[in-house]
Amino acid sequence: MKTVEAVIEPTGEVRLMEPVHVTSPRRALVTILEEPPDTRETALLSEAALAEDWNRAEEDAAWAYLQPAKS
Repeated sequence: MKTVEAVIEPTGEVRLMEPVHVTSPRRALVTILEEPPDTRETALLSEAALAEDWNRAEEDAAWAYLQPAKS
């Protein structure tokens, strides 16, 4: 079992704040809290998940043209 923070949009869409990997379909429970999400906290919680993509060699290569030549 694992607990993952999520945001539920007014449309009912559920956005997980971190990647979740399962090997087959799994049941989940959703608890709707009364307070709205803290966007600053959401950004901090997303940082680790996004860092996985940002810190890859492929990502560095894709953006290399924006970096000045290193001497």
